[in-house]
Amino acid sequence: MFSTTAEYSLRAAVHLAMSPDRPQTTQEIAEATHVPMPYLSKVLQALVRANIVVTRRGLHGGCTLQRPPELITVFEVVQAVDPIKRITYCPLGLAAHGTHLCPLHRRMDEAIESVECSFRATTLAEVINEPSSSRPLGDLFGGLQGSVSD
Repeated sequence: MFSTTAEYSLRAAVHLAMSPDRPQTTQEIAEATHVPMPYLSKVLQALVRANIVVTRRGLHGGCTLQRPPELITVFEVVQAVDPIKRITYCPLGLAAHGTHLCPLHRRMDEAIESVECSFRATTLAEVINEPSSSRPLGDLFGGLQGSVSD
């Protein structure tokens, strides 16, 4: 359901949220999140364009979040790289459906809307602060390789 690009952008943003005041190099982020460096560079550029991440050059440079993790939603991160697409007209182009969605496409759009609402309501801070028995805090990204589809 979610693209690799969306997954990678969320991994990078969550990783930066875990140390919001410490600039991190692309290499550090790539190693911590198991994202290939060339792909990560592309993702970070999109997050910079969306005013989610800021980069600084120089000896103490690197990437940081532009705003506190409490002010950045999962929705913003996903929209920056692979916008969620709602169904607003018949994907089959059937004239008989006119401007109304058939029951199938209406239900599909309702599911997309539900995901969108959940992502809008979830901040990066909530993601990193949520207790979980499935992972140690220091290894948020352990075992994620290969868990997404294109």
